[in-house]
Amino acid sequence: MRLTQVPDTPASLMLFAAGFGHRMRPLTDDRPKPLIEVAGRSLLDHALAQRSGLALTCVVNAHYRADEIAAHVAGRDIALSREDGEILETGGGLRHALPLLGAGPVFALNTDAVWHGPAALPLLAEAWDPARMDGLLLCVPRDRARGHRGQGDFLLDTEGRATPGPGLVYTGAQILRTELLSEIAASSFSVWELWKLMMARGTFHATTYPGLWCDVGQPESIALAEEMLHE
Repeated sequence: MRLTQVPDTPASLMLFAAGFGHRMRPLTDDRPKPLIEVAGRSLLDHALAQRSGLALTCVVNAHYRADEIAAHVAGRDIALSREDGEILETGGGLRHALPLLGAGPVFALNTDAVWHGPAALPLLAEAWDPARMDGLLLCVPRDRARGHRGQGDFLLDTEGRATPGPGLVYTGAQILRTELLSEIAASSFSVWELWKLMMARGTFHATTYPGLWCDVGQPESIALAEEMLHE
């Protein structure tokens, strides 16, 4: 029997687009958050631009106003992972989409941010070391993060391993091995549960984004993002 080798480098991209967008109300009363526009372009398309030419299998999940997400990606080489019933959150949504994503590590990307600088996913790919890592986050220093409240999300040790703490701000871009998802019993859960398993193994890392980044999580953040894009 010939065994199929699991790839070490990510060949697929998971785009998280299933949330209700409560913080973006009233804009999300009549549309899903990923279809809100910043500088004339939907947040979902801002996220897709972070591929910057990488040939990837792309999967977007959808729950709230899923038909509108489906219509937006129709005719493009993007698969839809529709979530009916309970919302699965990021971790559950990722596991639900695995049949579409395929084997091996995957890129995963939130769709509620705008970037100004080099594309995020090629930077992650360059920093990815499959011999040492099960997870790799792309983070940004607080002085280059717009629309973010708080003291940051992660601290790094001298080897680049990440632990929660007031330091770098998580941008929503990451590479993840998905095998550990099988150890989580819940159907609906945050990707944080997967991160904690990786932290316990010492295989959870982060690297730094050199440009500017804006969290577009509230209506007033749209102006911040558009101003950043013109800097």
